[in-house]
Amino acid sequence: MSITFPVAMPMYVETIREFLPQRYPFLMVDRVLSVEPGKSIVAIKNVTVNEEFFEGHFPGMPVMPGVLMLEAMAQVSGILGFITEEKLPADGFIYLFAGVDKLRFKRRVIPGDTLTISAEIITSKQKIYKFACQVRVGDELAASAEIMVIEQNVEIAK
Repeated sequence: MSITFPVAMPMYVETIREFLPQRYPFLMVDRVLSVEPGKSIVAIKNVTVNEEFFEGHFPGMPVMPGVLMLEAMAQVSGILGFITEEKLPADGFIYLFAGVDKLRFKRRVIPGDTLTISAEIITSKQKIYKFACQVRVGDELAASAEIMVIEQNVEIAK
């Protein structure tokens, strides 16, 4: 697949895979609904009962682990970073999770929920981005955080 910038919306999983190195079961983005390069992104993750983590978290009462909502926010932030810089992992770059502040969980996420994940760039300096992120289920806030990612050359990241 050949990516051209600006990227057409909505962005489906085939294109998302060009921006993220994660694969099933760790890919936490099903579709990107909108992107404004240098500003913000909105994406979705459909949560199904077939997710592998539900087998052990928790049997008889499936709840999506909060750390996976955090990972979804980081992945969406990484996509925004790549689109903003007009780069891809295939160009020899990766965005790595660098930190989190103000992480809060407000609502359980269960099978059947659709997560709307948004990220907005707060700052960007010397290849380090900071994003204000939210995960919503419908109108309800499920999680929020400020996330930092850092762009690295793939050779450095190995």
